[in-house]
This record gives sequence, structure tokens and C-alpha cells, in this order.
Amino acid sequence: MNQNQKIQNPETNVPQTPQMNERDFINDQLTTEKYMTASYNIALNEASNQTIYQDLATIFKETQDCQRNLYNLMFKNGWYGLEQEETQKLDQAYQKFSGYQTQFPYPLQ
Repeated sequence: MNQNQKIQNPETNVPQTPQMNERDFINDQLTTEKYMTASYNIALNEASNQTIYQDLATIFKETQDCQRNLYNLMFKNGWYGLEQEETQKLDQAYQKFSGYQTQFPYPLQ
């Protein structure tokens, strides 16, 4: 069994002081944007007025784009890493969930 490999760029050094550094500020912003995106998603699901829904959808998209840009910046600087999953596990999950397609009320396009 292979151990998962870390997918990460070389880390950009930041000062290790009690004060917040660039990495800390960007991480805080990323966390906030993730929270806001999740909150806007709930608001979209519950919006009953079409005009409000469209406004929320626009704000949601802008928030999601901001979150993605912050993630890309952190990944580029080596401050955000991912674990590479084993191909066998991915194949197993795909097989498991692809079988559910027959249970959908409408065929997939």
C-alpha cells in the first residue's frame, strides 16, 4: 500500500513572529471567503424572490472567485498542500457511485 504523497509547491518563507504575517492574513481571508461562500449557498437555496436570488447568485460567484484566487495564491506560495489519493481508491469510489445513476429519476445528459 503506497503512502499518499503531498502535492505542494516550495514554501515561501515568512517571518516567524507573534505578529500576523502575509501567510496568516491570506489564510484568514481564505477561511472567511469559504465561510461566506457556504453562507451564500444556503441563502440561494432559501431565496424565494427571483430578483434577490439573482443578486445573491452574483455575489456568490464573486465570493467563490475570490476564494479560488486566494487558494491559488496560497498553493502557489506553498502554504496550502493536498494529499494525492491512490488511483485504486479513486477507481473504487467511481465504480460505487456510477452505479447510482440508474436510480436518478431523469437520465443524465
